[in-house]
Amino acid sequence: MQSIDITYLNGPDIKALGITDAEILAAVESALRAQGLGKTVIEPRVHLIPESSAKGHFNVLRGYIEPLQVAGVKVVSDFVDNYKVGLPSEMALLNLFDPNTGKPLAIVDATAITDMRTGAVTAIGAKHLARRDSKVLGHIGARGTSYWNVRLLDSLFHFDEIRVHSRRPESQRAFGERLSRDLGKPVKVVDDWESCVRDADIVVEASRLPEPTPMLKTAWIKPGALVIPYGTMSAVELSLTDIMSKVVVDDWGQCRKGLPFGALRAHVDSDRITQENLHAEIGQIVAGLKPGRERNDETILFWHRGLSTTDIALGHAMLEKARGMGIGQTLKFA
Repeated sequence: MQSIDITYLNGPDIKALGITDAEILAAVESALRAQGLGKTVIEPRVHLIPESSAKGHFNVLRGYIEPLQVAGVKVVSDFVDNYKVGLPSEMALLNLFDPNTGKPLAIVDATAITDMRTGAVTAIGAKHLARRDSKVLGHIGARGTSYWNVRLLDSLFHFDEIRVHSRRPESQRAFGERLSRDLGKPVKVVDDWESCVRDADIVVEASRLPEPTPMLKTAWIKPGALVIPYGTMSAVELSLTDIMSKVVVDDWGQCRKGLPFGALRAHVDSDRITQENLHAEIGQIVAGLKPGRERNDETILFWHRGLSTTDIALGHAMLEKARGMGIGQTLKFA
């Protein structure tokens, strides 16, 4: 048997790559376009719950991207109380494979990838679904993905006002300070959901609730706004879909009935969102097969649960850049 080597990229390697906002957005948008053109395989995520969902669980995401000729499997942990022991709430490993032979190609620390690709999907969704003149962002939550939501959104919209809120005062202060420093503009830290959300042009809800609780009120949403909720436990009212002109998801296979968790799980299970009344998957819009926003007065809802293919595309882009820069370690597989 021929020898097989695997590239290992750890956390410091990922940081050393200096991946740019533009590179992140390009990699993720390529994955969404491939999905829209039917050139991907996305298996619905599965979950491993060791004890209880309130304590934490693992997500397993699997996919294949034909244009890149790469397949991958990511395992990401989601343990909400990890801050108490000085650990990120989400940590991940991505395995990349040759889809023609099954040969392993790389093992990548995907903790930062998870955060970056989530922010990129949020931003690309807004690029197609938000009003072009959106100037006020309201962001709920300060988890790892939240930073990249705000950073990548602002790279596209250059907001006049950014409001952030988190349930822990110490985390929201640190979050606001980091964003203000990195974006070079004031970030308004607010102490309640309504002050953060009411009349914002783009609303992102990335809360960490122990159980579904309707914290985000439909009445606060500005006509013509884009709302992007993606918490594991729903924080929105059932009436939210009643005011929407369009509902867009990342992948209907991960949103359909019979699956656990998700910001709009109750809306799907009660047939408020169905495959028939769904406007589109975001990949279809990116690929130009379906329209995004068509009028300024449309109020639009975008629900993304996380796509394996966006992890894989960004991991692949990092692997290619690492090879060019001589970054990473070589592990002997066989």
